[in-house]
Amino acid sequence: MFRFICFALFSLSLINPSASLSGRPAFHRSLLQNGTVSSPCPLNFDALRRLAPDSRRPDLDTRSECQYIRQGLRLVQSEYLRVTNSFLPPTESAESCWDAFESLVNEYVPNFDIRRRCGFQTPWIARGCMNITTRAEFESAVPQSALNDIVAACNQSLLNNSPCASCTTALSRIPATYLRGPSIGNVSDCTAYPFIYVAAFGNQFGPTDEGTAMCLFNLDFTSSNSSSKTKKIVISVVVVVCGLVLILGFSGYWLFRRKKARFMRKRWNNTKNVSNVSNGLDSISGSTTLIRFTFDEIKAATKNFSRATMIGKGGYGNVYKGVLPDGSEVALKRFKNCSASGDDSFTHEVEVIASVRHVNLVALRGYCTATTPLEGHQRIIACDLMKNGSVHDHLFGLVDKKLSWPVRHKIALGTAKGLAYLHYGAQPGIIHRDIKASNILLDEKFEPKVADFGLAKFATEGMTHMSTKVAGTMGYVAPEYALYGQLSERSDVYSFGVVLLELLSGRKALMAVNDGRPMVITDWAWSLVRKERAMDVVEENMPDLGPTEVVEKYVLVAVLCSHPQLYARPTMDQVVKMLDQDAPIPSIPERPISLIANLDDIERSVSSSGSGHLSTPAGYQPYML
Repeated sequence: MFRFICFALFSLSLINPSASLSGRPAFHRSLLQNGTVSSPCPLNFDALRRLAPDSRRPDLDTRSECQYIRQGLRLVQSEYLRVTNSFLPPTESAESCWDAFESLVNEYVPNFDIRRRCGFQTPWIARGCMNITTRAEFESAVPQSALNDIVAACNQSLLNNSPCASCTTALSRIPATYLRGPSIGNVSDCTAYPFIYVAAFGNQFGPTDEGTAMCLFNLDFTSSNSSSKTKKIVISVVVVVCGLVLILGFSGYWLFRRKKARFMRKRWNNTKNVSNVSNGLDSISGSTTLIRFTFDEIKAATKNFSRATMIGKGGYGNVYKGVLPDGSEVALKRFKNCSASGDDSFTHEVEVIASVRHVNLVALRGYCTATTPLEGHQRIIACDLMKNGSVHDHLFGLVDKKLSWPVRHKIALGTAKGLAYLHYGAQPGIIHRDIKASNILLDEKFEPKVADFGLAKFATEGMTHMSTKVAGTMGYVAPEYALYGQLSERSDVYSFGVVLLELLSGRKALMAVNDGRPMVITDWAWSLVRKERAMDVVEENMPDLGPTEVVEKYVLVAVLCSHPQLYARPTMDQVVKMLDQDAPIPSIPERPISLIANLDDIERSVSSSGSGHLSTPAGYQPYML
């Protein structure tokens, strides 16, 4: 379904064949601002065109278009790297490359100004990570052992989820460990370089392979023609089988079919104003390992949504424990207040969630959609059941035994790794937007699993925790997001800092002080750290308390992550290094911005986000769900 860029290229080739013949790049010239003529663009955009199965453009929203443009460009750069051993085209060709790409896109989306609509700057197409421009420079920056690891993980067909997850997990470690220098823009930043490199040299099928494009660049070039042919074959087989059934005299089968058809027509008349959500989700099962459950199967698994099977409730809806026919247990999230109008968004979210695999993320098992006269429009997703509940249950629920330090240490580190994978390992990157203690689940070994990533986007159809604009929970939401809707991956870092403080202190994000007024846990912890009393943040009588220097380090990381100024927070990959390795913790800046800060203060923090040594490079725009 993600054929937007390639279809544009195919359409242009019909109108202007000279733009891309014999696999050669389009030599496009344009005038620069100083009046000189730019160099021809050496990028071969025909690499995208060859993947397009037809000229039908899928429905994409503006949010998706910019991401697909960026990912499509990275695929072209990977092919360019494979041929020339260079990541980037010459600087003097930047203008002509943008113009060449834009002219192709405009054949499909008239007047789509890539740079203006997507926030890309002209030099970004020719500038990238740490001034690395060639294969040799990249391989000198990354040890051979690490290169061998990613090749071992990625040198196979990446069409299926399991090999794709292994490959992307291995790739996600490279930027955090070896590519820690500055990036220019977000077209080919340090997070993209390993994917561009491995598609060119670490996968035997190359960047233009369907599986490689889908896994490493999140571009789905599955041919609808092939799908159509498959459907025709299936239909033909069904017709033949039905004919044989008729010949053999099973007339009772047809009587049953006729009765069922009459029932379906009657139900359709009762729900004629509601679209059938299955039309938008049929493509999911073909590209993932998801199971599509029927509504009757879900009702049977939950004993008709019995109250006894309910294990949770929240802004999205209720969660039930279900037992499948094979005896396996799942958690079934049933969304409330659903309507057919949001089915396209739901389709996209489910596809993204299903494609993301990590040991510290809750795995999506399947889904169910249905429309019935009694229950109305239904959307349900099935996830692995976490038998130890959530972190919130163990900190603030009816659990007598306190979590020991080794368990809290495991939870903190595992949660950080899961979020780091969402931000930098998943392609495209995912911002969770609702990190809290109840969204961190624990399996039978108390291994943490981050839940509900990707769900905040369509929570607003039912209800959100704060408003229709900001999805999150009071006390966990970063100031710049809560007040002004300014969202970045470091909004999740703030929420993680709050959860880490809860985990260490046993106190809730919004605390009640002596006079009954609420106090934010981040302010309380900061006041103690400022007085050099970091260990006073730690819960009393914590079992098996670890070494003081280690516990104190975790307190400092939590306070740093929950700093109100965006620029002062580390990225999640830096958090993992500080918690899991001996990476030093920088001094914690003062906290001049309060929760009632002026907009100018927040915007100043955002604009300066590229200058701090803890910051993600300026201009990085991860994909938001």
